[in-house]
Amino acid sequence: MAAATTCTALSVASTAGGACACLFSHLPRTLAKTNMSTTGIVSSKWIYSSKTGLNPLQRECAIKKTVPTRKLQVRAARTESQGVSLGFRAPSFELPEPLTGKTWKLEDFEPYPALLVMFICNHCPFVKHLKKDIVKLTNFYMKKGLAVAAISSNSVATHPQDGPELMAEDAKILNYPFPYLFDELQEVAQDFGAVCTPEFFLFKKDGRRPFELVYHGQYDDSRPSNNVPITGRDLSLAIDCVLSGQPVSQVQKPSVGCSIKWHPGAK
Repeated sequence: MAAATTCTALSVASTAGGACACLFSHLPRTLAKTNMSTTGIVSSKWIYSSKTGLNPLQRECAIKKTVPTRKLQVRAARTESQGVSLGFRAPSFELPEPLTGKTWKLEDFEPYPALLVMFICNHCPFVKHLKKDIVKLTNFYMKKGLAVAAISSNSVATHPQDGPELMAEDAKILNYPFPYLFDELQEVAQDFGAVCTPEFFLFKKDGRRPFELVYHGQYDDSRPSNNVPITGRDLSLAIDCVLSGQPVSQVQKPSVGCSIKWHPGAK
């Protein structure tokens, strides 16, 4: 059964409303504070009053009553991943951990009964929204035998804030209990079929058999702007099932976040 992952990339578009924007920066403080209504219309008493000190150009702008307003529109670009099926074998990887300089491989996690691989980054608001709770959740389950690795695959060319030095700083500040790995070539993200941040891949281990994907869904229903409390419920239930040897439900809601920032021309 395919586990779809939906990613939302936020972009902000702005619209300006008129050519007189810079002129009002020269108005007296009292005019700017007390005589512009919430609709952006200048009170008529300020048009002809000698107390305003308006020069002719400012007076013309005031007479037109065109105070520009800046409107912010949030547009969501959604991407769904259909290519990762439950039962998928964890691909091999070998990635550096910027904080310690250590290189981690998939084989390092072989002794554990379950492995959680998270694709995250520094800048994405969806990741920032969950970071502190992710630390709590992983601390709790790592004590019960869960292995965890986080990976950032974003292009530093387009998003330098996701570079290795700042990754190390982020990991140190938040005291990540798991390695935070840098996928500079973005090959690991492609091998996993990852498309967004955050994105969660939970694998189970059965003896010497390879890690097998059993959960590829959301953290919970909470989003940065929906006021739903963060609980980690969906991911926690899946981890509980794996660690207790129970089957994980195949009904899984897709993860939602920012798209992975691919190198220019790569996608």
